[in-house]
Amino acid sequence: MTTTTLATPTAGPGAPVGLPKTQSSALGHALADSRVLLGRNLKHLLRNPEQFFQAVSLPMILTLLFRYLLGGAFTGGGQAYIDYVLPGLMAISMGFNSTTTVVGVTNDMRSGLVERFRSMPATTPAVLIAHVSAAVLRNMLSLVVMIGVGLAVGFRPHAGVGGWLAAIGFLLLFNITLSWIAALLGVAATTVEGATGLSMILVFVPYLTSAMVPTSTMPAGLRAVVDNQPFTPLIDAVRKLLADAPLGNSVWVALLWWLGILAVTVPYTLRVFERRARKRR
Repeated sequence: MTTTTLATPTAGPGAPVGLPKTQSSALGHALADSRVLLGRNLKHLLRNPEQFFQAVSLPMILTLLFRYLLGGAFTGGGQAYIDYVLPGLMAISMGFNSTTTVVGVTNDMRSGLVERFRSMPATTPAVLIAHVSAAVLRNMLSLVVMIGVGLAVGFRPHAGVGGWLAAIGFLLLFNITLSWIAALLGVAATTVEGATGLSMILVFVPYLTSAMVPTSTMPAGLRAVVDNQPFTPLIDAVRKLLADAPLGNSVWVALLWWLGILAVTVPYTLRVFERRARKRR
């Protein structure tokens, strides 16, 4: 078990053990606490071969699977299939990686870590912020691996520097928002087993999108569902940015969806977390 030291007390005898009292803002305390717990979570990633294996191997497996095993059976709407499918696989890979966050948050809620945090002058939501930060870094690692493997097997984006930066910005927004959704599911779960089940939502929903094939090839009823949910415009926007294709309205629709979801999810997750933490005392 990794031991996490939040701070070294500097006051005299009788002072509470925990974070030192300074004149810095509450935000500064929150960031300091989150940084300590982020280090803890990253150590878990490096010391847990299953987590590290998933973060590195999953994007490789998905890319090679759809490039060589399934690529010949699908159409990419007039472009090379690897160019079409890779942006969708980026979203799918992040969904898979989010399962680690869901289970990790639930485990911390049930292991007594939150109770120990609440007994000290520390920022309790730092537990969630650290999990989300670790998830974002883990997903960015997977993204780098996937792009590298994709380039090695024929992925040929036509975007310039601006297109790449915009695409990465969209993926970062998606990454952060999905990580907060995963944290919410982790807080909502009452058991680790239940957390595993809830995390499957984030694994399978990205398949119900334009990730694999154009929505024009789908039945009308299914197409109506796929075209009008948040994952599809995000994937379409990233795909068009990397292909240097006309953007249409997918960029603005994706921004509205994911900024809106983020704006709702963060405060709601923190509220549910505080309520659950108080009940466990």
